[in-house]
Amino acid sequence: MNFDATNFWDSASTPRLPLTKELISLAETALGVKLPQLLLDLLAIQNGGYTRGFVFPMSQKTSWADNHVPLADMFGILPEPAGTTVLNLLDSIYLTGEWGLPEKQVTLTGDGHWFITLDYRQGSIPTISWIDTELDEDVAVANSFEEFIAGLVPDSEFDDDTE
Repeated sequence: MNFDATNFWDSASTPRLPLTKELISLAETALGVKLPQLLLDLLAIQNGGYTRGFVFPMSQKTSWADNHVPLADMFGILPEPAGTTVLNLLDSIYLTGEWGLPEKQVTLTGDGHWFITLDYRQGSIPTISWIDTELDEDVAVANSFEEFIAGLVPDSEFDDDTE
């Protein structure tokens, strides 16, 4: 996909608090990581919510589908305490304990049974992982957030009857 950040977010998303330097600092301190600049750039346009509906094509089957994983929404950075909002990167700490995620994950999207994460297990620059908590599935998706975003295609390109 020729990535166009201005066409990433769905215009029907509920308005959210704007991203600030203070929220970025709060998140990076609480999560103990440096967030990818492209993620911050996207959150500066809209601080989380529904995307225009994307999938990332996969050569490895996951519990979601034989050939892709979804990105219908993406978490933002909101100042409320973890566990009290929807679509919040700060909930990663709570979700790790609640759903038994591996250490060093920042949840980008998911419903509790599955997540797409920034995976910091290999170091300070995250890879992207698909984690299904019910099936103990932990699959590498992309080598970086930038690669993940660049590889997204409209979900209309896949017949997705797995939800």
